Amino acid sequence: MNGSMMQAGGRNPGIDALRGVSIVMVVLHHLALRIPLRDTALGDVLPRRLLDALGYNGYEAVFVFFVVSGFLIASHSLRRWGALSSIDLRAFYVRRAARVLPCLLLLLAVLSVLHLAGVPSYVIDGEGQSLGGALFSALGLHLNWYEGRTGWLPGGWDVLWSLSIEEVFYLGFPLLCLLLRRRTPLLVLLALAALSLPFTRAALAGNAIWQEKAYLPGMAAIATGVLAALLIERWPPPPRTARLLRVAGVLGLSAVPLYGRELWASLGNGYMLVLTGSAAMLIAGLHGGGAGAPMRGLGWLRACGRLSYEIYLTHMFVVFGLVALYRHGGSDIRSGFWWYLPLLGLCWALGALLARFYSDPCDRAVRRRWLGAHDAPGSGLPGAVPAPLGGARP
Repeated sequence: MNGSMMQAGGRNPGIDALRGVSIVMVVLHHLALRIPLRDTALGDVLPRRLLDALGYNGYEAVFVFFVVSGFLIASHSLRRWGALSSIDLRAFYVRRAARVLPCLLLLLAVLSVLHLAGVPSYVIDGEGQSLGGALFSALGLHLNWYEGRTGWLPGGWDVLWSLSIEEVFYLGFPLLCLLLRRRTPLLVLLALAALSLPFTRAALAGNAIWQEKAYLPGMAAIATGVLAALLIERWPPPPRTARLLRVAGVLGLSAVPLYGRELWASLGNGYMLVLTGSAAMLIAGLHGGGAGAPMRGLGWLRACGRLSYEIYLTHMFVVFGLVALYRHGGSDIRSGFWWYLPLLGLCWALGALLARFYSDPCDRAVRRRWLGAHDAPGSGLPGAVPAPLGGARP
């Protein structure tokens, strides 16, 4: 990997910033569903297309996360083991569990207490739903299927649909690599999976929830990231090509939220390939050379990217808190945009506290216990990156 693109600890500032943009889009989306930006006073001065792009593309942002996650899981596995066919299953799964499980278990415990206490916005009361069913589906990595069968869960639970997709993929991914052994059949399989995205979405058109949260479309996006990592490892782009990839990626990723209706009218579900392909090109360009130093003024965005897992799992607590205050204050939609100002700062602060005092210490403790002290995060080994939705540790 080009040294100019890396920071201490093996981090890539460009990819951190991309993750930051994605988590910001998710957070804005969940507040916009409850306090629509386009209905506030900002609608008088800013184009509705821009406000809708900011407020209603959280789903697309999660698919960008999927591509980033696939890219990082593959590239860091290649750096650690030299080839995907040499993955150490035990080490792979321990690292995954160390990063994913502590936050997941804590979140489920808190959500369960809030449900049992009857706190509004946290009570599971849909037909066919129960606390036990939600817990089982979250721990069994099929909460997306549970929602597709029973309906939407409260927002704090609902965010776990994407984790179900990622973790099922990463349970099978190293096994597939070891089974196939050779690079060519793996590349062919990944390419077929990546290109299947519009077809799997179209096939699920009868169920809006399942079409949005089914396994195969999300796994197609992750496969796109893995495919990009393998191709770049074999054919690393020279600086000029990397610059072109960055430009193409930014243009494509900007077009989807700004001109999504037009892309849908022309491509149907194929517009998702524009999204995942553009994300892969941008990541490949950021991974390559010639990007120079990180842009000043984007440190806060990179910080959000580094904490994307913690922010993603906890941001609904902030959203529900702000919405409750908004309603208590009279629900003046014209001034509703003011509630967006503290949103990102509070989400970042909550994520940072969780990482510093809980998830990072748990991660270090589990890896030290099961893999040895030399493998703990920050030990100097390459690949120290955050887990789901922000790019998982291999």
